[in-house]
Amino acid sequence: MTRRECLLLAAAAAQAQQKPAGWRQWGGPHGNFQIPDGPPIQSQWPASGPKVVWKRPLGDGYSSPSIDNGVLYTLYGSSGAETTIAADAATGKTIWEQTARHNFRSEAPDMGHGPYATPLVAADRIFTAGVTGRIECRARKDGALLWKQELWSDHKGTRLPYGYASSPIAFRDTIIVPCGGRGKSLIAFRQSDGAVAWAANDYPNVYSSPVFINVDGLEQLTAVMDGYVFAVNPHNGDPQWRIPFQASYSIAVASPVWTTGNLLFVSSEYDAGAKAIKLERNGLKTEAKEVWSSNRLRLHHGNAICIDGTIYFSSGGKGSVAVLSAVDAATGRILWQERTVSKATFVWADRKLITLNQDGSLMLVQPGPQGFKVLAKAELLTSIAWTPPVLVGTRLYLRDRKSLMAVELG
Repeated sequence: MTRRECLLLAAAAAQAQQKPAGWRQWGGPHGNFQIPDGPPIQSQWPASGPKVVWKRPLGDGYSSPSIDNGVLYTLYGSSGAETTIAADAATGKTIWEQTARHNFRSEAPDMGHGPYATPLVAADRIFTAGVTGRIECRARKDGALLWKQELWSDHKGTRLPYGYASSPIAFRDTIIVPCGGRGKSLIAFRQSDGAVAWAANDYPNVYSSPVFINVDGLEQLTAVMDGYVFAVNPHNGDPQWRIPFQASYSIAVASPVWTTGNLLFVSSEYDAGAKAIKLERNGLKTEAKEVWSSNRLRLHHGNAICIDGTIYFSSGGKGSVAVLSAVDAATGRILWQERTVSKATFVWADRKLITLNQDGSLMLVQPGPQGFKVLAKAELLTSIAWTPPVLVGTRLYLRDRKSLMAVELG
């Protein structure tokens, strides 16, 4: 091989390594809203804020985008309909749209009628979950419907007053979704044709999305459902462990958070509070033990992030002002709370907590066990910004109920 050929191969390898990972599911590449190995981002912005690459109107809803290979996918709602959209991630321009009709109306119409779930991108397909529990598999190239499943009508899943909100998650050749109901708490569908691969457990559904964890080599899917937080073997749905966790009115929204030391953190408003569960492997079994609980800590909705043994999230928000809270994951001790940051969602990258307030303020925060420091702040959105930010490379994608935008943080 000549020197020139070696240089070309090295350049191609470097370019491939620099290509940012996509954001193909709820929670991003690792399902935890963290980008531990991404490129550096700015620590300061001009007074006008970070560079706005594009901004466009979008229909109603809170579905966060998934992004892969330069294409953005999300959902939005309109009167009696729900639309899946593919857009150019560089410009925001629509590539295709596909719409499905429905007659769902939320019992909280002032907050809209959804949709809420994040699309899942897998191979040449995308998988979406609509407010009526309609699971769709569509072709990425044009949005053609390949198969669908109706969780509420066909599988007798839990009907929720604010609409179905759980995001699908991929495992090998299946996608797994919460359904609810006898024998169908969780259902795994074949990605190829939508056939049921397995269904298991009897718990009713809530609004939370499941996450994968690994307990010393044991793959598990953990979920919050009505009355319990539990885990199953994602290969076949076999139960692994369960711990009681009950929110009033079945309103548990946030996903579990897998933390250091084999600790699982769960939290909800509506009298559920928060607790940490220690998981230990014993052969092919897992032993679960509650290590602390607190009724003072209540994650209404949004997400929590655990960094270096400290959990950061907005506590409160139902009938009270939410406060940014830092909690020791091992003990539940509140390290500090900051009332100047209202209900917020987060992404962790480049040792910075990218923070989006519900009022549309974007901040770069450096948090720690002793306190936090705001590095930069900008007012970017206006209409109930409850959707967590999405980061691909140094491009940040933000959504409120009415619009979608991209800003550059590099």
